[in-house]
Formats: sequence, C-alpha cells, structure tokens
Amino acid sequence: MTETPDLWLLPDALFDGTRLRSGAALGVTGNRSVTVTDAASLPATAPTRRIPGTLAPGFLDLQVNGGGDALLNNDQTPAALRKMAAAHRRFGTVGILPTVITDAPEVLSRAVDAVIAANGEPGLLGLHIEGPHLSIARRGTHAAAYVRPFDASTLTHVQRLRSEGIFVKITVAPENATPQDVARLVAAGAIVSIGHSDATAEAARALLDAGATCFTHLFNAMSQMLNRAPGVTGACINSTAYAGIICDGIHVADEMVGLAMRARPLPGRMFLVSDAMSTVGGSDHFRLYGQDVRLSEGRLVNAEGALAGAHVTMAESFHRLITVVGIHPETALDMASAAPARLLQRPDLASPEQRDLADILLLGSDGRVTGTLTEVLTNQST
Repeated sequence: MTETPDLWLLPDALFDGTRLRSGAALGVTGNRSVTVTDAASLPATAPTRRIPGTLAPGFLDLQVNGGGDALLNNDQTPAALRKMAAAHRRFGTVGILPTVITDAPEVLSRAVDAVIAANGEPGLLGLHIEGPHLSIARRGTHAAAYVRPFDASTLTHVQRLRSEGIFVKITVAPENATPQDVARLVAAGAIVSIGHSDATAEAARALLDAGATCFTHLFNAMSQMLNRAPGVTGACINSTAYAGIICDGIHVADEMVGLAMRARPLPGRMFLVSDAMSTVGGSDHFRLYGQDVRLSEGRLVNAEGALAGAHVTMAESFHRLITVVGIHPETALDMASAAPARLLQRPDLASPEQRDLADILLLGSDGRVTGTLTEVLTNQST
C-alpha cells in the first residue's frame, strides 16, 4: 500500500520517466518522494506547495573519465571514484558510469578492483571499459602502444564484475574484436558497444548480429558516412541499437546531433554522455599517459593536438539540446535520464517516485538546472 505523503508538490511540469506532464503532483514524505498523481485528483484538504519550474529525475552519465581532479586512468581507487561522482553531482548528475580507457593491463585490473570495492556506493553505476580492443586508425587520444586484440584477460575482468552484480559496458572495434568475442562478452552479461573503429558498416553490423547493442559517442572516433560507404556512423544511425552522443558544440556539430536524432528508426535509443575528464569540478589541466592535457577555449587538447575527452556537464549538454539543437524537452529528458536507465536496466533511476529528494532536479523554463528538490524546499522554508 502506498504511503500517504506529508506534502504534495505542484510543479509547472514533471517528467515521470516516460512523459513530461503538466498538472501532476509529486507526493513527498520527509526527504523522499512517494508517488506521482494528477493534481486534480487530490482532496481539497491535501497539503500542497507550488513549485515554479519542471521537476525531473537527476541525470545519468554513462561515460565519465573523471571529475573533481580525479581521473580513473590515473587513480584506480574507491576514493577516486567517490570524488568523480561527487564532482558531477554538483551539476545535477546523480549517477555516473566510470570509464577506464585503453591503458596498461594492470590499470584495467586495478580499475576493476576499485569498482568491486566500491560496489553499491551512491552514484556509481558500474564500469565502462573503453578499449583496449579498438582501432589504431580511430584511437583518438587512446595510447597506440596499449591497443591490442581481444584477449581472455578482458573476458575474465568482465566475468568478475558481473559475478558481483556490477553493470559493465565495454567498447570494442571490429578491427580487434570478432563477432565470437562479442558473443562471449554478451554471454557474460556485458553490454557491448561499438566505437573507436574505422571499419565498414558491414563489419559493424556483424558485431550487432553477435549481440552488441550500443555505439560509443556517435560520430566521434568512427568511420564517417559517404555516399557509397555508410561506415560505422551510418551503421549506428540506421540501427535500433542505443547510441551515446556528446553535445558540447565541439565534438559534434549541433546540426549533426539533430540530423542523427531525426534519422534514427526507433525513438528512445539516443542518450547524452559527457565523456568528461577530471577538469569538470576541478582544475584546467591534467596528465594522461605522462603528457599534459590542457583546457583551451572549452577544448581539452593533448600534445598531439587531438581532443582528449570533454569538459562539459550533463546539465550543459541538456540545456544545449533544448536551446541550440532544438530538441523537445521531453525527448531531451529521456536522453539525459530515462534512456540511460533503460540501458542500465534500472527503471527506478528513470522515475521520480521513491527517490531521495536530492536525486530530483528543478529545471527552469530554458532547461537550466536550478537546483535539487532538497535545495528548493530548504530555500523555500527559510
């Protein structure tokens, strides 16, 4: 039986994980939400409070390399994971998928150990293993010296994580992972994502047929579309697989974000990712593979002049989707919370019901995050 709320909040709109609703009421008790209903159905005696703006579940970011001056490739400890999660929470992201990129075998091993040690801690959703089984030609900032064919050790790491009930997403390329490798990863319980690849569309589709269900940062580090060669980009857009995309105006032109979304055959399969590095909530530089990476005019650039991750938050990306790309707020909210929750198979994270109030955001009319529901109610009572 549903608990009777102490207070009903009446926002201008509320995203319930499926649709953006006007005239909805969110029931809360103490520091938690209880249920959502139509405001018109509330009894006249129900205690209510108006909340100007839109209420929505906090954002979920499935590709986070770092934050708060912590970078997983540099520090594979539970403390670093907590620091990353805390840095992104300040900007409305309540759950992150820490990402370890191509590196020495012992770095991946220690990252797996750290995630297992931190299993169950708030804000940590699992592990994204981005590499090392990628394409040299499309490696981006990933160190060429560590790119290698798929091997049994990676499968063992995935199996260890899954045995602890930890969500795993792993990015591979057809150049260094076969359909048989993908089938083994899927059988182990991993979500296999295609990325950092210069392969043909046919090679990408072979991995989809083997069980891959996702693409990593659409358009970036993948073979592009040509009139007679769709490439990995075309294979992604034409597929029903999930696809992450970076919306910072740097990694992908805003026009291309909108074009890809209109071209996808199924709605609800695109999700925002930040691909954020340690500079989010931290200083303007860091070291990766022993080289300096610096923030310059919004871009993180390594010594080779290549983009080295992103300096953007989910809140900034969400705002850009609405105000620059022109995406409807309901679709943008799906991309920032509900679609990632579906990929995670965590419907609870897409819903505003049965949540800590600190995990629910208040958004302004322009899509900007104005604070958490805890902060809003605290400010209203003072």
